[in-house]
Amino acid sequence: MNRASAGLESVIAKALHRAPTNESALLAWPIACGSAVADRTRALSFSEGILRVEVADAGWRRELANLAPRYLASINKYSAASVRRIEFVVKAQPQR
Repeated sequence: MNRASAGLESVIAKALHRAPTNESALLAWPIACGSAVADRTRALSFSEGILRVEVADAGWRRELANLAPRYLASINKYSAASVRRIEFVVKAQPQR
């Protein structure tokens, strides 16, 4: 099973390294954070080494900020561009 997992990881890494550089980090986000977090967040933009990720509220921002070093290491395994920092942004609430 480890061999299959390593093979799949290799395929994903190669595909993301072939993606346009400015999109590679955005595409790597759901892989790095996993499906549970990816379902509740959205990678917004990548510029100058900073990946901006939208989160639902300040609680999510705090929680994910604590996990940022782990996510950063994982994204950089897959992304063609080097990500220096992940910035978590609270989703704008609609005006009433």
